[in-house]
Amino acid sequence: MSILSRFVIPFFIATFISCNNKNNTDDNHANQHNDSNHHHNKAEHHMHKASFDELVKRFESADRDEWQKPNEVIRFLGDLKNKTIVDIGAGTGYFEFKINEPSAKIIAADVDERFVKYIDNRIASEKTTNISSRKAEYEKPPVKEQEADIVFMVDVYHHIENRKDYFSMIKKGLKTNGEMVIVDFKKGNFEQGPPDEMKIHQQVVINEIKEAGFNLVTQDTVTLKYQYLLKFK
Repeated sequence: MSILSRFVIPFFIATFISCNNKNNTDDNHANQHNDSNHHHNKAEHHMHKASFDELVKRFESADRDEWQKPNEVIRFLGDLKNKTIVDIGAGTGYFEFKINEPSAKIIAADVDERFVKYIDNRIASEKTTNISSRKAEYEKPPVKEQEADIVFMVDVYHHIENRKDYFSMIKKGLKTNGEMVIVDFKKGNFEQGPPDEMKIHQQVVINEIKEAGFNLVTQDTVTLKYQYLLKFK
């Protein structure tokens, strides 16, 4: 083998390996992104298999009152007097119209324009003065900088992509000593909630939210049969 070959051949081998490693890394990043998109799209597809009227009926059913225990969830939020509360993924405004604190400013936000209109109609019909609606976006939380005392999310976590960035933005939307409450379905095959593969274990949620700059204040996995409650600051 010539002296030139001794140097050139190893160089091309090293270059080939380096390119392959880079391609594999890029593929892994792309796969992770695609997995996130797939998970999000699957969650959206699952929810929207039902018609809007069916979703409204499901969200506002008397049966939900039994297992959701809205008064217990509202109690978990803490003192709401003179607080600004932003509910992300409010749907029909199920919780908003059950919060019995007239001094609270309550913002019901949803990405679905139909739910926003539903909430507006309900505000008008019930002549409610401390609740307002807000159109949300998928990639950006519907919270202005240092606007909220409490950000509240029920059964929404698994719909969110790029969660670290999303919740870092939520943190900026909280006032000093503001809190975020997440209520979501426990892992397991139960009669309520999405399929088990769409659910996210509470410890995964805790770890991800900590990465976004929050600290866990308290958690409750006992009060609700199908859901856990997490409070962060």
